[in-house]
Amino acid sequence: LFLDRSDAVELPIKFMPQYAGCYHCQILLKSSCDVRVYEIECVVNTDHAEAELEFLTPAYQAVIQDIPISNMSSQNWQLEAILEGQGFYGPRVINVGLGETALYPLMFKPIAEC
Repeated sequence: LFLDRSDAVELPIKFMPQYAGCYHCQILLKSSCDVRVYEIECVVNTDHAEAELEFLTPAYQAVIQDIPISNMSSQNWQLEAILEGQGFYGPRVINVGLGETALYPLMFKPIAEC
């Protein structure tokens, strides 16, 4: 079956998500001689965000900052952490259930004054 552009029909859709996540939708089109179902999946990512943390602690003493991670998507998250910099420690992987907020325990333990 070949359709040229004159047979095409535009179906404008406006999508305004509130949160990052994966959104599923079904569009049902009916006519007197045909029924069609289109499944659409939209993946929404947040803008790249940067944050700055300042740790103050005596040398050789650890300080832990719990960083909240909120999952407002429709699926569970398994996040991998990549820590750069000397003296920083934390779990390599953290799981955040859908609709939940998990705390990522970032530890800084300096081995000298810095």
